[in-house]
Amino acid sequence: MIVLIVGLALFLGIHSVRFVVPALRENLVERMGENGWKGIYSLVALVGFGLVIWGYALARPDAPVFYEPPVWTRHIVILLMLVSMILLLAAYVPAGFIKARVKHPMLAAVKIWAFAHILANGDLATLLLAGAFLAWAVADRISVKRRGDPAFGNMSARNDVIAVVVGSAITIWFVLQLHAFLFGVSPI
Repeated sequence: MIVLIVGLALFLGIHSVRFVVPALRENLVERMGENGWKGIYSLVALVGFGLVIWGYALARPDAPVFYEPPVWTRHIVILLMLVSMILLLAAYVPAGFIKARVKHPMLAAVKIWAFAHILANGDLATLLLAGAFLAWAVADRISVKRRGDPAFGNMSARNDVIAVVVGSAITIWFVLQLHAFLFGVSPI
């Protein structure tokens, strides 16, 4: 469990510098330049992400189980994951009406992903992983809202269609094959 906790601290910690200690980020950018900061940011995030994956794989088999979710929650979780994936795609395609309405679709996607996994899994490793991401996404959204929501210029429904179609296809792939391949657990 220690590897998972260290990974979460590194990954979510580096992603929290902007809203927890903004002066540190500004000082590092000033001393090292934007590219120097991005290099350190990327390295810490990559190491943290690797430790999260490794730590979760180590912790999950022996993690205490606090609750067994009812079978029917799988259907809700799949629906939530579809919404999460569409929002995640909407965050990275040019502005569409989904992005403009949600304002920060990546953070919304992370919150929905985390909630869905808490709903579907009662083991300590998953609760720690998903709970940490949920807390981080809520804190980051509050911070972003205080800084001001972005304005979107040319929006296109075409970008929403891309997000929905590609997000749906990826979700179906995850449900039918990829989740079991990557994590050893089929969601259905």
